[in-house]
Amino acid sequence: MGRVIAVANQKGGVAKTTTAITVAAGLVDSGLKVLVIDLDAQACATFSLGIDPEDLPAETTDFLLGDADSDRRDRELRSAMRMTDDAVTLLPATLALAAADVALADRPGRERILDQALQGLRTEFDFVIIDCSPSLGLTTINALVAADEVIVPFKCETLSHRGLGQLMETIDQVKRWSNPGLRIAGIVPTLFDGRTAHAKAVLADIGPRYGVRVFEPIPRSIRFAEAPAAGRTILATAPNSAGARAYRRLAQELAAG
Repeated sequence: MGRVIAVANQKGGVAKTTTAITVAAGLVDSGLKVLVIDLDAQACATFSLGIDPEDLPAETTDFLLGDADSDRRDRELRSAMRMTDDAVTLLPATLALAAADVALADRPGRERILDQALQGLRTEFDFVIIDCSPSLGLTTINALVAADEVIVPFKCETLSHRGLGQLMETIDQVKRWSNPGLRIAGIVPTLFDGRTAHAKAVLADIGPRYGVRVFEPIPRSIRFAEAPAAGRTILATAPNSAGARAYRRLAQELAAG
């Protein structure tokens, strides 16, 4: 059975999408079959992997938003998948996801729709990586209920630190009520500038405070901003950069369990 990993943080600007797609590409480089699910209406993962969300058909997100039986949902999901130039399979997002929290609110079992949709895919992929929206709404709850693990991209600064506690509480609630097997794989410090005392102090605090694993920091680099213009990850556009090497090591650690 493939492992489902949610990449979650309700704080924007923490390199969540970059982490999701680059980890996925790193896992593919290790010979694994990987599906990325873009659950953010901004469709940054979709665009960053070379697919223009405006060119996608309206029914792309029907597997989540449509009111269908399981067989039809499975067909809708599979028809929406795209293969990217990084050899990552993508389930893309469109602007229609902006209405997801409202559309799902009155649905029976609304927090388990994604989990049910993924049941037929777990044996087909080694990893399913879910790029969550920057919120703690129903789409993110769906991702946490469907996931085996969560990785939390985290920018080492005070405002990000404040929001981390709220995310941890949400994960704990999902574990208690819907997904007792969910675990936090670890926190990924991103956009890290080791020259500043503030960043180093925040980094030193988060592991002991939350009792979770903290992965190697991902260094800040302009190479990450350049990669989406090519529709590729940094592993393709700047494979020898420090950021690419750090994400490869992160992918290898996740693959090792």
